Amino acid sequence: MINQGKFIWWKHGVIYHIYPLSFYDSNGDGKGDIPGIIQKLDYIAELGVDAIWISPVYLSPMMDFGYDVSNYREIDPVFGTLEDFKNLLSAAHSKGIKVIMDMIMNHTSHLHPWFIESRSSKLNNPKRNWYIWENADKGLKPNNWKSALGGSAWEYDTLTRQYYLHTFLKEQPDLNWRNSHMRKAFFDDIEFWLKMGVDGFRFDAINMIVKDNHLRNNPPFFGFFHYKKTWATRNQPVSYAIVRMLRKLLNKYENIVSIGEIYTLPPGSPAISASYLGNGTDSLHLTFDFSLIFCWWNAQRYYKCIRDWYKHIPVKGWPSIVMSNHDLSRSINRFGTGLHKKEKAKVAAALMLTLKGTPFIYYGEEIGMFNSKIGKSQIKDPVGKKFWPFYRGRDKARTPMQWNTQKNAGFTEGSPWLPVHPDFIENNVESQKENPGSIFNVYKTLIKLHKEHKPLHAGEWKPILRGKDGVLAYSRTWEHEKIIVILNFTSGNKNIKIKISTQWKVLFSTHKPKGEPLNLRDFVLLPFEAILLER
Repeated sequence: MINQGKFIWWKHGVIYHIYPLSFYDSNGDGKGDIPGIIQKLDYIAELGVDAIWISPVYLSPMMDFGYDVSNYREIDPVFGTLEDFKNLLSAAHSKGIKVIMDMIMNHTSHLHPWFIESRSSKLNNPKRNWYIWENADKGLKPNNWKSALGGSAWEYDTLTRQYYLHTFLKEQPDLNWRNSHMRKAFFDDIEFWLKMGVDGFRFDAINMIVKDNHLRNNPPFFGFFHYKKTWATRNQPVSYAIVRMLRKLLNKYENIVSIGEIYTLPPGSPAISASYLGNGTDSLHLTFDFSLIFCWWNAQRYYKCIRDWYKHIPVKGWPSIVMSNHDLSRSINRFGTGLHKKEKAKVAAALMLTLKGTPFIYYGEEIGMFNSKIGKSQIKDPVGKKFWPFYRGRDKARTPMQWNTQKNAGFTEGSPWLPVHPDFIENNVESQKENPGSIFNVYKTLIKLHKEHKPLHAGEWKPILRGKDGVLAYSRTWEHEKIIVILNFTSGNKNIKIKISTQWKVLFSTHKPKGEPLNLRDFVLLPFEAILLER
């Protein structure tokens, strides 16, 4: 088992997720870039996080904004150059910040040289089987598999008169991970970045990389395309074997992290997500369970999600805590209707940064950025274009970072690639820094406490109040040190009576002064109060 007494950055630290197109534009073209991230490293260091995970910056035709890679060893000009990326690594490392890349293993772009060659001919083609090709059956498609973005997952190629598989866009053909030559070439691409000094990878949809070898139909299911049962197209036994091979590769380098996006149906399936941790030492270091993202604002529901996630983590494994990302609504928009969303955002920050596990903060969450309403003519997301007006896509959670009150929220001097949320005048980094009670300062304080106190970054978790009557309370314990966390999910006062005789004082509270003594046997928890107590 990893020695928890030693601070391990990917395990005990905090990771900040940057969507680079929307973070900071350094050259006025309206799109965020790598030099822009470099210019904001002081901000990232001030926030106190230990690592940044950057969504894809590889060469890409941008059909899916970088998740369709045409060359894994080049940086797309929209983001800068390979030299810019090397400068980012150097600058971040000089500030003690690790850099995690996004790696897309399920598919490439249709413009990747591998696919161009694979598509060139059917016979005597060494790369033909690097992708998944199949004959038509009496004019019918090979099976009933559906794309995650709607419609069939099979696209007919008129040149070679076969279908190829695409789990996402037709411009994103699926790789054949059963092919050992392709596997070696892809692992060589991963190692290219490891040798450069990258600190790890977040692996996109990694549980989908292998499909049923017999191409058997998925079970029939009458429902919205995203929720179709997909037993034949994910979580295949070979996927687990490839993950173990990947871990062996990463183990050749020191202090590397592997993080898996486990794309499960229904969303939030902790047993499946945890299964990719293996025995805790032989597979991925961390995996995402999205249960908290899909949880309603209710203390009891949150407790059950947390309990179920922890129940499936292997003894030598470690959980991650994620409440928002680039594919789904921003967390503040999911905290119910009506008032108090900013107060709820502070409670959510306290929850995320005091649970057992590695917290992932999506850019803008630290200032409570909201989803933005994107007009039809402004939609960039191909999914939003396809399903408008029933589903307007993912752009709403990808709008530019709100830095200050200047034009375009200080994101760019040009025309931003997505419109800036109109609330940036009131809601921005610069304004929140000056307000001691702001969401930003709650995050900054809690990140500092998370790093300074072993119970918070390494300790065991034990529930005290399980969400009944809207209050969630738990302890974090490291050896003889203990911190108690109490969270009020409601807009009313709560009379708290916990049978613990030790004297406690406030370590942090959204309402009470630090150091104030508290008798746990009888005190009032204020509306939407988040409180941390130490002996």
